Amino acid sequence: QVQLVESGEGVVETGGSLRLSCAASGRTFSQTTMGWFRQAPEKEREVVAAIAWIGDSTFYADSVKGRFTISRDNAKRTMYLQMSRLKPEETGVYYCAAAEPGTFSSEWYRASAMAYWGIGTLVTVSS
Repeated sequence: QVQLVESGEGVVETGGSLRLSCAASGRTFSQTTMGWFRQAPEKEREVVAAIAWIGDSTFYADSVKGRFTISRDNAKRTMYLQMSRLKPEETGVYYCAAAEPGTFSSEWYRASAMAYWGIGTLVTVSS
């Protein structure tokens, strides 16, 4: 069982920056694919970025490429999402997710590949 706790909730102006953190429990963080997902009001949850435990491969949604950076600190068992040049349409609840430790699939960055979820943290981008 992996428990995930997000932090970094906040309100920022359009064009601003914010960093989210996700702290994970357990001793297998370094062998766990992790991801950030976003759910905007009245929309489905979508992947924002993901980082694999094999080779630290990363995935970014097209809409955030060049503005968001996902990273992880295995020693701290923490994942981060640095967001810059934020847009109002990126307002929503951001969820941290983790796959089963030690696993890796062809669609490793999708929500369907994740087994554990945090409760989410709210990001509001004001226009």
